[in-house]
Amino acid sequence: MKLTIQKRTEDASVVRAAGNIPAVFYGPKAASTPITVNGPEFIKVWRQAGESSVVTLVGLDEEHDALIHDISKDPVKDTVTHVDFYVIEKGKKVQVAVPLEFIGESAAVKTLGGVLIKVIHELEIEAMPKDLPHAIEVDISSLVDFDAQIKVSDIKLPSGVTAEIDGEEVVALVSAPKEEVEEESAPIDMSAIEISEKKGKKEEEEIPAE
Repeated sequence: MKLTIQKRTEDASVVRAAGNIPAVFYGPKAASTPITVNGPEFIKVWRQAGESSVVTLVGLDEEHDALIHDISKDPVKDTVTHVDFYVIEKGKKVQVAVPLEFIGESAAVKTLGGVLIKVIHELEIEAMPKDLPHAIEVDISSLVDFDAQIKVSDIKLPSGVTAEIDGEEVVALVSAPKEEVEEESAPIDMSAIEISEKKGKKEEEEIPAE
């Protein structure tokens, strides 16, 4: 997918006031260049591409294939305030973190009432730019009991994609539900009540009649 960019000459505040987003692109073979991207257009592309799909930056003298490398947001408004694009080298593999999408149904969750624990939410992978997936699916149907685990080596990766972390790393498992312990109420001391009642009667008897 393509994203139109412009060379940036104004201050970042001026760019944002116009509804655009200040950005920069850089890479091993691309000098750091300040640019401007249209706000709504970028949000649309970002939602489709995420941070693991290649975006073609157009509008300058030369097109650049890049990854959305880093995004800054306003902590109050949650709006995008700045974007970093990493220009990739043609013919070279790249390493990126791709989000995991958990699909399927776990018997340990549905039948045994367990809780799904997602240990890893992103997977570091290496691939050619054209082979980069938007996300990687993890089928949790193999989690049939509380002893079952899904490891990195169990994930079916797309063709041309390799994982960059240890295959023995645990991705997901199901923990047993916590048993609610009912607090036992202390037994009532009847002798104390009887003494209290007798004491009350005795005090009533000692009150002189008017």
